[in-house]
Amino acid sequence: MSTQGKPAVAGGTAILRPSREEAEDAVRTLLRWAGDDPDREGLTDTPSRVVRSYEEFFTGYGVDAHEILERTFEETDGYDEMVLLRDIRFESHCEHHMAPIIGKAHVGYLPHKRVVGISKLARVVELFAKRLQIQEKMTAQIANTINEVLEPRGTAVVIEASHQCMTTRGVHKPGVTMVTSRMLGGFRTDPSTRREFLAMIGNPATIETGNV
Repeated sequence: MSTQGKPAVAGGTAILRPSREEAEDAVRTLLRWAGDDPDREGLTDTPSRVVRSYEEFFTGYGVDAHEILERTFEETDGYDEMVLLRDIRFESHCEHHMAPIIGKAHVGYLPHKRVVGISKLARVVELFAKRLQIQEKMTAQIANTINEVLEPRGTAVVIEASHQCMTTRGVHKPGVTMVTSRMLGGFRTDPSTRREFLAMIGNPATIETGNV
């Protein structure tokens, strides 16, 4: 009999994970449901491979995004202009079909007495991407977390992504990019600051309200 796995946290709720053996059995069930034989040579190691890949795909669970941003630097010589990290490539998975979402994120903030290492911004994007997601929620999570921890004068996040759930199934529309944005503080209240951010990331200046 298999043992229970370690608990994970999803949406603030503790989830008791199945064991690796149970996860691999679930993959075997899906292979049989698809009409194939999980015991044939080409599929014997597939359950193990799938579980290992899921471990990589979903490393964002159980990690506290706030802790990533906790270490900041106050020696900025009064720098208070926009800090922008653009074209942060990410890979996520749609929570509706578990199909890949591949895109890039642009993250900016207006410092208030302190800044954070730029790699930390990329890590926050990666953390939320490594969960089952919808793009709108992921955009808001990144922006809200940066805004809560750094307490800047403004936070801006724009995400551009392609969703395989609509390119490889359903309507089958390749080449479509979904764009979402979340603007807080100065980026929301000051149109000129918002336009500067959008110009710097090369996006059309048609995102006016800054909401997802």
